Amino acid sequence: MQDRDLEGRVALVTGGSRGIGAAVCAELARAGAEVVVNYAANAEAAERVRAAIGDRAHAIRGDISTVEGATGLVDQVEADIGPIAILVNNAGITRDNLIMKLDESDWRDVIDTNLSGTFFTCRAVARPMLKRRGGAIVNMSSVVGVHGNAGQTNYAASKAGLIGLTKSLAKELGSRGIRVNAVAPGYISTELTDALPEPAREAILRTTPLGRLGTPDDVARAVRFLVSDDAAFVTGHVLAVDGGLGT
Repeated sequence: MQDRDLEGRVALVTGGSRGIGAAVCAELARAGAEVVVNYAANAEAAERVRAAIGDRAHAIRGDISTVEGATGLVDQVEADIGPIAILVNNAGITRDNLIMKLDESDWRDVIDTNLSGTFFTCRAVARPMLKRRGGAIVNMSSVVGVHGNAGQTNYAASKAGLIGLTKSLAKELGSRGIRVNAVAPGYISTELTDALPEPAREAILRTTPLGRLGTPDDVARAVRFLVSDDAAFVTGHVLAVDGGLGT
C-alpha cells in the first residue's frame, strides 16, 4: 500500500474514541484520509484521538444505536466535512453473562448498538454512496461471531449478524461500485483483555498459533487494506485478524 493511498477521502469511524477505533482513525489519517472520530459519550477521549491525529481529524458525537442518531451523524458529516467515501462500523459494547443470568435489557443494548446501529449507519450512508456510485464499508465483527463463546450469547449473536449483514449488503450494493467487507478480530490487547486474569490470558495464548495477543494496529492495517484501492476487487469478505485462532 502507498503512503497516501486514501488522500482526499472522508472516512467516518464509529466508536473511534478508543482501542481499535482510535487505531483505525490514526491509520486512515496516515494514509491521507480526512477522518471523523465518532463517539457516543466520551468527548474527552475523542478529543485526545482527534488532537493526536491533527488537522485531518474531526470529533463528532452521535449515538448510532437509534435511527435518528445514525442518520443525523451521516448528514452532519456530509454537510460539514464532505462526502463520505469510507465507513468503518466499529462502535460496539459488551454485556457478558451466562444465558440464564442475562438480563433482557443487556440483550437489547448489545443488539441495538452492535447490530442495529451498524444497519442504521450503513443504510444512512448507502444513500449518498449510491448516488456517487462508489464507496467502501467495513463492519467490525469478531472471532466470537464465527465460533461463539460461553457467556457472550448476545455479543456473539450481534457479531454473527454483522457477517450476514455484510455479505447481503455486498450483493445489494456491488453493482453501484460500493464494496462491503468485515473484519473479525481475535483477542486484541485492549482495556478489556488487559483486565483478564493471568490463567485466562495464558489459555488464549495457548490456542493462538502466533502465540500473542493482537494489537489495535494489527486490526487497523487490515481495515486500511479493505478500504483502499488495493482491495478494489474484494467485497463480501470476512477477514480474520486473529493470529490463527480460528484455524
